[in-house]
Amino acid sequence: MRRRSLALSTGLLLWLVLQPTSLAFAHREQFTPEQRVRLENIQTVLVDALVLTGKGGIDAGAIAEIASRGLTEIGYTVVQDSTWPHDVVFRVKCEQRKTWEGTTAGGDADLPDAPSRLWKGPACQLTYTLGGMKVNWQKEVRTEFDDAVAAARAAQALDPGAYALGKLKEVLEQYEFPLLLAAEWGHTERLLKLLDSSETSQVRRLKIISLLGEMHADGALPTLKAALKDQDLGKQALTAIGNLGKDSIPLLIDMMNMAPQLEIQAAAAKGLGQIGGTLGDASVVPPLLAKMQDLKTDWTVLTEVAWALGKIPDKRSIQPLYDLDKKLQAIRDPDNMVLKKLKEAVFWSIKQCDTWDQFS
Repeated sequence: MRRRSLALSTGLLLWLVLQPTSLAFAHREQFTPEQRVRLENIQTVLVDALVLTGKGGIDAGAIAEIASRGLTEIGYTVVQDSTWPHDVVFRVKCEQRKTWEGTTAGGDADLPDAPSRLWKGPACQLTYTLGGMKVNWQKEVRTEFDDAVAAARAAQALDPGAYALGKLKEVLEQYEFPLLLAAEWGHTERLLKLLDSSETSQVRRLKIISLLGEMHADGALPTLKAALKDQDLGKQALTAIGNLGKDSIPLLIDMMNMAPQLEIQAAAAKGLGQIGGTLGDASVVPPLLAKMQDLKTDWTVLTEVAWALGKIPDKRSIQPLYDLDKKLQAIRDPDNMVLKKLKEAVFWSIKQCDTWDQFS
């Protein structure tokens, strides 16, 4: 009954090797111990803004003001005179027609806000330098149009450069670069303070919670636990908790079994899979199997449980997964998308666990 394939095992090994790690966490690991200390102690930021249009360089004051305000709002001291003492330089270069300045490498290159070598329209590129060293951290915001001249003409604007700059200002205003920088620099306390502020919007709180999880910020666990009580933040908080390591396992198990909301149960199961897969911690397998074999478990929750078991290949999961698969295949309901997703999750996890058992 078991399907074994050398090609499948090779694919599994590649999948394990290529699994992405937390980007902010991985970035900080690339620094020397001395550089990491400098990152942790960043307080004063020099903002360096540059704006280029078809007519050449123009006043970058408006861009510098947006950058400065965003950083100031989360507690950084901002200067715009390079002769003043500063810990880091944050650069924003906005262009009517973007020029490519080299290739990007690493995890950031695959993100939606990474610099695109294909984009030649209006864009602002965001970088920073630490102690004179340009760090491999690049972000880019773009307008919806790639031809500023045509867009200005359609909007009956006289100056394409000014029109493009105005649109870039709007995009930059909405972009959460201050949060991304705080996460990149490992400034958990700044993010937690903002998360606790009554003036912080729910959308921004969701972003902060997501970043705290990516940062592996263990100190954020008490705040994330409190966020579980918020109906809008609970699911994201559980996902973030799933990135924090072994200390969060008991909480996730409780939420998977006891939370009244099905989406919270599902998110908790997903978190257990993240921990087990990342740390190679098979202690989460028994509670996941118990949940899978509970006849009262909802199919949406069961789907996340199945995915989680596949991320932690364990021979104990093989027979229960096969038993569940047999039951599901007997159900004929081609229009039931929930059932279809559950079947896919079970089939994938069977392949992971069965192949791993053969070659382990």
